[in-house]
Amino acid sequence: MGSLRDDDIELKSDSLSVLPVNPREQARILRKMDWHLLPFVTVFFLLSFLDRANIGNATVAGMATDLKLTGFKYNIAAAVFFIPYSFAEVPSNIILKLLRPSRWIPSIMVTWGIVMTLMCLVNSYRSLVIARAFLGLTEAGLYPGINYYICLWYPRSERSKRIAIFFSAASVAVAFGGLLAYGIERMNGVGGLYGWQWMFCLEGIVTVLVAVFSFFYMHDYPETAKFLTEPERLYIIDVLKHDSNSLSSLFDTQFVWQAMKDYKTYVQILIYLGLLVPGYAIALFSPTIINELGYSAANAQLLSVPPFVAGAIATIIVGIHSDKHNLRGPYIIGGALVSLVGYILLYCSVKAGPSYVGVCLAAAGNYPTVAVILAWAGSNAGGDLKRGVVLAMVIGISNLGGVCSSFIYIDPPRFHVGHGTNMGFLSLSIIMSIFAMWNYNRLNRKKEAQCLAENIGDDRRYEFKDMGDASPLFRYTI
Repeated sequence: MGSLRDDDIELKSDSLSVLPVNPREQARILRKMDWHLLPFVTVFFLLSFLDRANIGNATVAGMATDLKLTGFKYNIAAAVFFIPYSFAEVPSNIILKLLRPSRWIPSIMVTWGIVMTLMCLVNSYRSLVIARAFLGLTEAGLYPGINYYICLWYPRSERSKRIAIFFSAASVAVAFGGLLAYGIERMNGVGGLYGWQWMFCLEGIVTVLVAVFSFFYMHDYPETAKFLTEPERLYIIDVLKHDSNSLSSLFDTQFVWQAMKDYKTYVQILIYLGLLVPGYAIALFSPTIINELGYSAANAQLLSVPPFVAGAIATIIVGIHSDKHNLRGPYIIGGALVSLVGYILLYCSVKAGPSYVGVCLAAAGNYPTVAVILAWAGSNAGGDLKRGVVLAMVIGISNLGGVCSSFIYIDPPRFHVGHGTNMGFLSLSIIMSIFAMWNYNRLNRKKEAQCLAENIGDDRRYEFKDMGDASPLFRYTI
């Protein structure tokens, strides 16, 4: 297919909208956007998750012994990342609203890449804790920023699969981290550094190089994208306008307060929290869990790969079908149930084989749900600024669960406390997802009745542009 032609679009003079009449053209434009946008955000998130989770691989590679991480020292070093990370996310997304994405997001990457590189100089428990705190602070804006960035380009019905694609990078990062750790361990002693120090150094350097490249080639908004033709640009802008019911995109503090006062924001936080604690636990401790099953450290690094490859594949498949059916809640509940079965196997089994199957199920069930919940939270927040704040709050506050996940694996080799805690959090997510589905359905029915009773149609949408998702014309995704 070539570029969008004049005969492929229909101009509606009454609304000055541009609507493609050819579904193949619509799909082609979205694919074109995917090729220009998704490689950037996928690589960004892969590096982000690799850099934050590599402490697990470093521990198995000898860091715990070299730095004398006895007792809860490793847990504290893992947990301290999440405290500044959680509190810096809302301000970061507000800054992203004010600045260009191609300036703010690469700037974040440069700073955390430098911190990651300098972590190769860590030589004590205290310096490790300080470095992890700075890593959390500098990396904080990336995850909510990328989710917000996706919302600036794609309509609600197309977001889940795109978020799934870049979030699958998290699974790939953990899997690749195991392979990378297996290879880099062989550099032990080179340049007077331990193998685990080389992990930090090389991953940080790659992050900085990717960030510098992104300054020049990352695209900001559909309105300024040079890779789109003028008809394509008009179509995307029009689709996004209709998708948002023409809600305001201006910067106004009233939209920040809308996000903070909305009880639905905190329901989404609880759902995400219930998924994030088990997700971080399996990412941070899978090498240790597998090691405790009786495998050597080197084999534990390699055996930590398949569960997250399965998680990456499942994430993409679930994201595609979630968008296809325009459903979020059922896919979250289904994935959480699969992960729950995995943790039950880990809790009950005494043999390595069934326990390893449990690790695979825990990862393959959990990771797809994270992409879906973020698409759900972003889609059900009306207006650009409110959406950005909601995403930052959901991601930021829920990431405090990373502190919890850092302290639950304390009773090897069976780890009953850790597995049991994760089962409880998954149950919380399932319960809150059921409530959210019921509540969104109730609110949609209420709005439909209001529109019918008051004769409210699309011709009146500008009357409600400052109401966010409280607008009677806004419909929640179930």
